[in-house]
Amino acid sequence: MTARPTLICCSHGTDSPEGRATITALVTRAAELLENVPFRETYVDVQHPQVDEVTASVDGPAVIVPLLLSPGFHTAVDIGRAAASRSDVVATRTLGPHPLLIELLADRVHAAGLTPGDHVVLAASGSSRPEAAARVRDVRDACALAIDAPITVGYAYGATPKVADAVAAAREAGAARVIAASYVLAPGHFAGLVSRAGADITTPPLGADERIARIIAERYAEGVAELASLSA
Repeated sequence: MTARPTLICCSHGTDSPEGRATITALVTRAAELLENVPFRETYVDVQHPQVDEVTASVDGPAVIVPLLLSPGFHTAVDIGRAAASRSDVVATRTLGPHPLLIELLADRVHAAGLTPGDHVVLAASGSSRPEAAARVRDVRDACALAIDAPITVGYAYGATPKVADAVAAAREAGAARVIAASYVLAPGHFAGLVSRAGADITTPPLGADERIARIIAERYAEGVAELASLSA
């Protein structure tokens, strides 16, 4: 394998201009961290080009990095199918769980003004796939070591409890305030659902933070190592 594999960054896709700009900024920064590796941006829903099309069109080996926080339908089906379509393409793990995401979530919650008596709801997008919920629970457990407050999970869509229900349960349990820690990558539909779930404070989506670009670069390196082992 002589040519540097193309970095294919595959996100969900969104109608939000701010969300689209966030994803593009992350992809561009990750490519810079990788010393300007060739890269493509693609999606599984809403936007085009979609992942099958991009994977088929790339010249030479490629690494698909899901710009998704947890595994689920899109990683197993859309991204999995695209990676399986070529012997010189691999797909990596999702961005989460990762220690840098825990650090970022904790920073956001503390910046929101966490005080004694507050309750934190880790507000994820949601998926019907059990592996997604398992990874979100892993993130919650790690956040519990970094945030000095009770932490429960709520989902914007596709799983229960919904964020609004988790917020209500926290209040019923005696929380002075409820902080929804947005475990959503970029502005868009799911971030909007989280923001309207009734928490006293909602942290912004994770956004184009340098730490997320570093995770993307790390996942790419993992994929390159896997390609090398396959061709050895």
